[in-house]
Amino acid sequence: MIKVLSVDDSRVIRELVESVLKNAGYAVTSAEDGLAALELARKEKFDLVLADINMPRMDGIGMVSRLRKIDGYEFIPMIMITTESGEDKKLKAKNLGATGWMTKPFTPERLLAAVKKLVG
Repeated sequence: MIKVLSVDDSRVIRELVESVLKNAGYAVTSAEDGLAALELARKEKFDLVLADINMPRMDGIGMVSRLRKIDGYEFIPMIMITTESGEDKKLKAKNLGATGWMTKPFTPERLLAAVKKLVG
C-alpha cells in the first residue's frame, strides 16, 4: 500500500486529504506542522509527501528542504498544497526539493489525479 504523509496546520484540510486518499486506497498519516512531519519521516518511510507552506514551528518549504537530507527521501515526490501562488515561492520550493504545486482550494478529484500521477 502506498503511504502518504499529509502536512497541514488546518485540521479541516488534513481531514479532507485523509478522507479522499484513504477512500482511494492509500495509507495516510497526518502531521500539523513541519517539525512533526520530520519526526514521523525519521520513523517511517512515506512514498509521497503533501505539505502546506504556511505552518507554525516549521513551514513547508523548510520541511521539504530538511526531508531531502534524510536517507530515502532524496527522490520521494513532494507536493506543496497552499494558498500561496507567487512565482517567487514556487521557485524557492522547487529549488529546495518540491516536486509539484497545488493551490487551495482544490477539488478531491484534482488531488487524487495529482497523487495518481506521481505514485500510481
